[in-house]
Amino acid sequence: MNNSQQRGTDRSAARRAELISIGRKLFADTSYDALSMDDIAKQAGVAKGLIYYYFKSKRGYYLAIIEDSVADLVARAGRHDDLPPVDRVQRTIDGYLRYAEHHQAAYRAIISGGVGFDAEVLAIRDGVREAVIGTIAEGIYGRKDIPCLARTALLGWVCSVEGVTLDWIGHRGLPRETVRDLLVRTLGDTLRVIEDFEPSYPAPSRP
Repeated sequence: MNNSQQRGTDRSAARRAELISIGRKLFADTSYDALSMDDIAKQAGVAKGLIYYYFKSKRGYYLAIIEDSVADLVARAGRHDDLPPVDRVQRTIDGYLRYAEHHQAAYRAIISGGVGFDAEVLAIRDGVREAVIGTIAEGIYGRKDIPCLARTALLGWVCSVEGVTLDWIGHRGLPRETVRDLLVRTLGDTLRVIEDFEPSYPAPSRP
């Protein structure tokens, strides 16, 4: 690829990223069904054809926005590799809650499937779950490849985290720190159950 082609590719990638950033703001407080492509183009200040060029359809555009949000969520949750295991897990959960608190529409779409319960939307949500399980497993056990029982138990905990988080951002009756500590405690209980079934995967000591 020559320099001219590279510049064109870079500009295209930057334009696509800009449209995704605009879309995240547009969908922050407005549901998928409530915005037409004409509305999106008008509020974004671009020609509708440009959105079709990069994303093929409204659904393609929305999925790109959700995938970008997922990348942001996973990055925020997993950026504490320099901490001891217990502190790393606590920061991971806190980062997860902070994301949900400040990006409520995106979080609800990631977890609830804002464009319908089809295979592609479910795959995005499942990718988030696997990433969180991997982050927790690496933080506690120093490895992501864990026994099936341990993974199943952690998946159950992650699903409970989703329910608690959705309820919390919907009602906001508790401070974030309380919700974080609640989830940390329930994770500790899950890890001790895992240890009962898999003694070679011990739970960390209570702080």
